[in-house]
Amino acid sequence: MSDPTPGLTPEQLGAYFALMEVSSLLQYAVDEHLRADGDLSWVQFQILARLTDAPGGKLRMTDLADGVVYSRSGLTYQAGLLDKRGLITRSPSPDDERSVLVTVTDAGRDLVAQVMPGHVESVRRLLFEPMAGRDLATLGAVLGRVREHMRANPPRSAKPRAGRARNA
Repeated sequence: MSDPTPGLTPEQLGAYFALMEVSSLLQYAVDEHLRADGDLSWVQFQILARLTDAPGGKLRMTDLADGVVYSRSGLTYQAGLLDKRGLITRSPSPDDERSVLVTVTDAGRDLVAQVMPGHVESVRRLLFEPMAGRDLATLGAVLGRVREHMRANPPRSAKPRAGRARNA
């Protein structure tokens, strides 16, 4: 009996492994810097940075989870740690009682400003420095298409939960 699922070509496999390794190495280096300079994990930095860029420094918890591609429960835990440090606040949404609004505080903005120069330097040195010519434009275009393809499915937070889907 033959395998109905074709394998990856050597070129596809090489590209896949290179992408995964580059992603892991970059995330490790960035995480190391963020922990040393701001006592932040990579996910906590993403939360703070996204809130800092959001209008009014606020986002719904669901939108935040979709943006950082993190589970609801994991984001709730990380938000709790940031809240305890006074870097964010959480409150019920005035528009939807089921939603939680997350807001960056001045202390959270200050911490992002503190770690950002080292973060930018790490990303520039590790990711962009070895690129030449049109590499950046090509990488951005390719990854943009792949991201859109992968996000074409509903975000995790918009998918029905298993227990609720059966009872609906």
